[in-house]
Amino acid sequence: MSMSTQHGGGTRRPSSTKPGGKPKDGPADKAGEKTGDKAGAKPGAGAKPGAAASGAGAAKNTGAAKKGARPAAGGKGGGRRPVTPVKVNQGRNWGPIAMFSAVGLIAAGIIGFGGYQVYQNGMSWEDRAAKISGIQNYRKSNPKMLEYQQHQPGKINYPMAPPVGGVHNDNWQRCLGDVYTAPIANEHAVHSMEHGAIWITYRPDLPKAEVDQLAKKVKGHDYTLMSPYEGQDKPISVQTWGYQLKVDKADDPRIDQFVKALREISAKEPGATCSSGAYITETGTTPRDLQPDTSGGQAGMPGGTG
Repeated sequence: MSMSTQHGGGTRRPSSTKPGGKPKDGPADKAGEKTGDKAGAKPGAGAKPGAAASGAGAAKNTGAAKKGARPAAGGKGGGRRPVTPVKVNQGRNWGPIAMFSAVGLIAAGIIGFGGYQVYQNGMSWEDRAAKISGIQNYRKSNPKMLEYQQHQPGKINYPMAPPVGGVHNDNWQRCLGDVYTAPIANEHAVHSMEHGAIWITYRPDLPKAEVDQLAKKVKGHDYTLMSPYEGQDKPISVQTWGYQLKVDKADDPRIDQFVKALREISAKEPGATCSSGAYITETGTTPRDLQPDTSGGQAGMPGGTG
């Protein structure tokens, strides 16, 4: 038998149940289930006891878990506990230290070099020459040997070999970086040194390799000349007006020091030339007295008489 109840102008059909079963799902039942689930209520009629116990245990475990759980970030009491940073003891960074040390050394070197240059520039050429080990300064030790009144033709005797100054011939040996392979006359070479030339002499038995090394110091350089010299007591002798240095080897650094300190600046006649005028290019130890050129040139010059 079916019954209908009028309520609020509507009709509601009662839910039907089967014997020993649970009522059919209806709108009210569904709402009750949802409400009971949220409230943690006991299961309704027809539920198994084991299921109820299981639900209760799950609820207790859930509550315990919630009670011992760490509070979520942003909740009351703050977020996670801050992590203490671990200090790492790093080694010293040597890169910048090495760079600044190198810069300091370079700066010190520049300053030192600049100071040395100032010191060098403040020295006279005589002081620079005096610093060359083994140099002989006859301007100081025997100035009378260098004195003369006028040029002198013919053979002249000198107190040393090779000579370093004194009376000399009217004509000079060309000293435009000339390398003579045979001996030349003292009288002409002394006149060249009066003009400020450096005269390099060597014993004829000097090895060819060393002769070639000396030639490189002369070729192409004005106010220099070189030639072999018989009878000198050292393998190599370097001289200019009033100064002399004798060495054993062509690679002796004092040769370059001598040339740098005294070439041209040591001239007794400052401003005189080595490359033009009454010069000669002939070899031989007998001096040549050049005669006036009748062709309009000058003796010793191209086109003149030699």
